Amino acid sequence: MPNRTASTSLLLITLFAGSMPAAAASWFDRLKDAIGGGEDVAAALSSDDIAAGLKEALTVGTGNVIAQLGVNDGFNLDPAVHIPLPGQLDKVKDLLSKVGMEGTLSDLELRLNRAAEQATPRAKALFVDAISAMTLDDVMGIYNGPEDAATQYFRGKMSEPLAQEMVPLVEQSLADVGAVSTYEQIMDRYQSIPFAPQVDADLNSYVVDRGIDGIFFYLAREEAAIRANPAKRTTELLRRVFGR
Repeated sequence: MPNRTASTSLLLITLFAGSMPAAAASWFDRLKDAIGGGEDVAAALSSDDIAAGLKEALTVGTGNVIAQLGVNDGFNLDPAVHIPLPGQLDKVKDLLSKVGMEGTLSDLELRLNRAAEQATPRAKALFVDAISAMTLDDVMGIYNGPEDAATQYFRGKMSEPLAQEMVPLVEQSLADVGAVSTYEQIMDRYQSIPFAPQVDADLNSYVVDRGIDGIFFYLAREEAAIRANPAKRTTELLRRVFGR
């Protein structure tokens, strides 16, 4: 009767290899050859190794996203995630542009992006916690799922706690970068215009939502890179797990 650990490892390898692109399959092939050749199963990858490898790849990937966005101009100069003025301010923009206040509105837009950039680094700890809590079933579900399975897993697990964590941070950041005072200045001028329509924009919730969207946008790209070329990760564990 075959060793149970070897059978389990081989089953996991078969399942996982079927979901990986051809370019990433070479380490699976080497591992199957090792098991088939009678090498010590302990030297091959266990299910725990595979789970740890995925977790570390996701930790590296999410860290890359946070590092990319949580810096000056991480949101502001990136057209994919740049935060524009809320749609509710379109009426304000139209009216104030007629009285020479376009520059103030552009300044507010910059400050919204600055607030998101300041708040984003705090998200890293939440991702690390979510990754640590992943079970083997979670790992298998991600491996066997669609290309964005990990991203959707994080969205389901983290959207609410991430928003709760970022609300006070964004609120403080909006004040720190001067967005609140700039917005109040804009609205004072706008409301002084006769018959100006009523406008109510919640800058805090808006920046939180757009900031989270930006994080998950790039997390999906990181996940695609992990799936396409897992061996590109360079930590000791990933070199062991992914054969490099």
